[in-house]
Amino acid sequence: MTAIDDFMQRLSAPEQELILGFTTPSSIQGFLDSLPYSVDLFYRCPLRVLRDRTAHCFDGALFAAAMLRRLGHPPLILDLLPNDRDDDHLLALFQFDKHWGAVAKSNFVGLRFREPIYRSIRELVMSYFEQYYNVAAEKTLRAYAGPLNLSRFDRFQWMTMDHHLEQIAQHLDQLRRIPIISERSIGILSPVDARSYQAGLFGANQAGLFKID
Repeated sequence: MTAIDDFMQRLSAPEQELILGFTTPSSIQGFLDSLPYSVDLFYRCPLRVLRDRTAHCFDGALFAAAMLRRLGHPPLILDLLPNDRDDDHLLALFQFDKHWGAVAKSNFVGLRFREPIYRSIRELVMSYFEQYYNVAAEKTLRAYAGPLNLSRFDRFQWMTMDHHLEQIAQHLDQLRRIPIISERSIGILSPVDARSYQAGLFGANQAGLFKID
């Protein structure tokens, strides 16, 4: 039995109907956008996201990777890495016509879906740069790690059980960090303008924002 078959067999009839309605990456994104942003300090597997109807970026990326897998894509996630004044952010990746796109759950409007128009992982990552900022209006994205194929964790039943999700998080921490900006360039970055700042935080759960001391 495949991981997808196991996942689907655990669903109720209404849950199966919902999942079968996810026919495109954008429909998966629409479901994630409908969920409240979780401030919980633990991780949810895709099955639990479906049942709890809440998620943060880690939960959302795993859920999206699982749903993209059902559509025939490998379950790939990518870790966006900021400086020490912000949270990292996970994307679920997919390809169309050899171009990369992404699905993501975020507290920030601009850190979610990307159409599959990017020729490389770096190009996709750079599309998030201007929208990746903290509550002090600082642009914080510095590097990325991955992609990580979650099929290597199938033996831990990551799609249906929470027990080993911490191992996925730990593995992400061990991946090679690929910088996207030089130290000299960091020194001349301008702050996010007020309108972009407000737009990016539209509808945000304030309790889920990174707190700067």
